[in-house]
Amino acid sequence: MSKFAGPKLFGAVTVGERGQIVIPAEVRKIYSIKSGDKLIVFSKKAAPICLVPAEQFNDFLTHMSEMLAKIKKDNPDIK
Repeated sequence: MSKFAGPKLFGAVTVGERGQIVIPAEVRKIYSIKSGDKLIVFSKKAAPICLVPAEQFNDFLTHMSEMLAKIKKDNPDIK
């Protein structure tokens, strides 16, 4: 996935009757998003919607699990 330096406006999308949107082609190209890719959708109240490729999210969870296991091993008092 490519990264860009800061916020960039890619245009507007319209939500269809079934709640679907189309991710602009430029965004799909920059982030190598292809048909069939799974994206995790995040949001927090009063915050923007964030899409994260499922594979990267899985890698993040694996890394965090490993880090937590190490912390617990190094600090036996932590449950």
